[in-house]
Amino acid sequence: MPCRRKSNDKDRYVDHVCDMIPALVRDRLVDAVDAFCEGIAFSPEQTARVFAAAKAAGLRVKLHADQLSNLHGARLAAEHNALSADHLEYTDEDGAAAMARAGTVAVLLPGAFYMLRETQRPPVDVFRKHNVPIAIATDCNPGTSPITSLLMTMNMAATLFRLTVDECIAGVTRNAARALGRGNIGTLEIGKACDLAIWDIERPAELVYRIGFNPLHARIRKGKP
Repeated sequence: MPCRRKSNDKDRYVDHVCDMIPALVRDRLVDAVDAFCEGIAFSPEQTARVFAAAKAAGLRVKLHADQLSNLHGARLAAEHNALSADHLEYTDEDGAAAMARAGTVAVLLPGAFYMLRETQRPPVDVFRKHNVPIAIATDCNPGTSPITSLLMTMNMAATLFRLTVDECIAGVTRNAARALGRGNIGTLEIGKACDLAIWDIERPAELVYRIGFNPLHARIRKGKP
């Protein structure tokens, strides 16, 4: 969704998006709706309109929120039972508690934090306190996070946000799957889809520790190397 428009243009654009959603669902082109709630983007009220249209069409929602300021985006995401809320540098404890109650995943994006030279770190301790599941993503985009390496993203999450090795690994597996609404992947269990990455390492911590090195030995997709 565009980020730099006059207020009336934003409202017209929101109307356009809401009008498009039913056709996108009918043609099976979308499985969730994401929005960006921020001072430079869309207001909580505009975001809520898009979410209402998405929910009416049977779609789950996701939100980029609280990146540059606290517009209570985390709480807004929780109120709409969002799968996830991303960024969250300025999220307060009320927002974190609301996410915990709703089961909304906190997706941390250290690549954007690094590229924008941000200093406000997401409240990881508060997320831990309320047992908010934490995922990690590259947020790969040409404007604020031109990073494609998930391994580097894990290292950034550990060094910049002080996540543990276990949190980083869970953040790119089971919690990442949860953020996508994909309960059929993300953990090793009987009956689940199983694509595998086989790493040439001695211990899992190496995946988070090493910088600029990919110890991938082999990949198996749908049972085939």
